[in-house]
Amino acid sequence: MSAPSSSPPSSFAACGAPVSDRPGAGDAAPPAVQLRDLDVAHELPQALAIFREYVASPTVSLDYQGHAAEFADLAGHYAPPQGGLVLAWRGDEVLGCAALRRVDAQRGELKRVYVRPAARGLRLGERLVRAVIARATQAGYQRLCLDVLPEFQAAQRLYERLGFVDAEAVTFNPVPGTRFMALNLAEPPPG
Repeated sequence: MSAPSSSPPSSFAACGAPVSDRPGAGDAAPPAVQLRDLDVAHELPQALAIFREYVASPTVSLDYQGHAAEFADLAGHYAPPQGGLVLAWRGDEVLGCAALRRVDAQRGELKRVYVRPAARGLRLGERLVRAVIARATQAGYQRLCLDVLPEFQAAQRLYERLGFVDAEAVTFNPVPGTRFMALNLAEPPPG
C-alpha cells in the first residue's frame, strides 16, 4: 500500500499499489491483494455483501446496531473525509473490509473489520486496520475507538499489538464482555 497523502481523500477512490500476500508452499504466487477505498459507482454490491456476512458471523445477534439503516446508506455512512470504507481485493473477489466513521471532531470509530475465513492468516486484518488508522489520522482525529465482541479473541490481540488500550465506550453495545478500546493517533502504531 502506498504512503497516505497529506490531505484526506475527497471521495472513495483507489488507494495505492497492491499489497502482496503469501503464496502457499510450492504454489505459484496468487494474484496480489489490493486494499482500495470503496468505489461507490462499481463496488457497492460487493461491500454490502461482505458487510452482511460480517453481521451474520458472530454467535450473538447484532440487530441492536441498526445495520439495516446503515446498509441503506452505506456510502454516506462512511463517506470521506470524516469516514472511509476499505476493501481487500484479490482479482475480482473481496476478501475483507474495514470502515471508519466519525464520532465527533476528535474521535473516529473503527467499524466492520472482517476477513473472510478462506483469507485468514494472510495478515489482511492488520493491513485493513492500519489502512483505517491512516485514514483516521488524515481526517484529523486524535483517537480511534472501537468495540470488539468477546468471541473475537484474535481481533483483540491484533488491536493490543497495534497499541489500542481499554477505553470508554463511544457506542452502545449490550453484549456482556465486549471490550471498548482506543488508539491515541498522536503516537504511531507499533511495527
